[in-house]
Amino acid sequence: MSQPVFVLVRPQMGENIGAAARAMWNFGLDRMRLTTPRDGWPNQKAVAMASGAGRLLDEAGLFDSTAAALDDRTHVFATTARPRGLTKPVVTPERAMQMAAEMIGRGDKVAVMFGPERAGLENDDIVRANTIINVPVNPDFASLNLAQCVLLCAYEWRRQTVAVEPERVDMAGTDWATGIEVEKLAEHYEDRLDDAGFFFPDHKAETMKLNLRNLWSRMPLTTADVQTLHGVMRQMVRWKNRKD
Repeated sequence: MSQPVFVLVRPQMGENIGAAARAMWNFGLDRMRLTTPRDGWPNQKAVAMASGAGRLLDEAGLFDSTAAALDDRTHVFATTARPRGLTKPVVTPERAMQMAAEMIGRGDKVAVMFGPERAGLENDDIVRANTIINVPVNPDFASLNLAQCVLLCAYEWRRQTVAVEPERVDMAGTDWATGIEVEKLAEHYEDRLDDAGFFFPDHKAETMKLNLRNLWSRMPLTTADVQTLHGVMRQMVRWKNRKD
């Protein structure tokens, strides 16, 4: 799908540009623009740091001003960690990328601006933005590395545009145990433990069996787990018989 353009305004270190490219590509973004990189462009340190995301650097747009980098955009977000004395809506990265996805879905062209490492965006840059992105960081240490800020926004973009399971279990070649498999396991253990005199004294035997059954039903067992537990009990019985 269409995506926002990430604009690095006057970035200073090639390594940070490369790290930002890598963070973008981690989350499926590949539209980067640069305005007047301090150490020139192209930059070999950026290529080295991009580590496989070099295509983003090859295709990055190079501009001589913030205005030029934004001239075809219809909505611009600006990232900043400190108050600017400007009246603008302020949103979290999560909300910003929700808005960006909605806008792009309507055909808007969205940009997200990131400022230089030393002091971030200047007010002259921010006045060109429609909305400010503010990360809820520790107020006593609010400065984020350029690539870290890019990664936060890229991650939130991915969350808004790709269906991601919030939780899953990788089954590693097995399936969940069926009811009959768990039942047979419970019977196996109950029989062998009964033979071993585990259910003692007699007046507590039924409660002990119920607790054991409840243990099996509480555990999310796989077929492989059931087979392993059967094997454990069989081997223990064989070992006891050899000792006898």
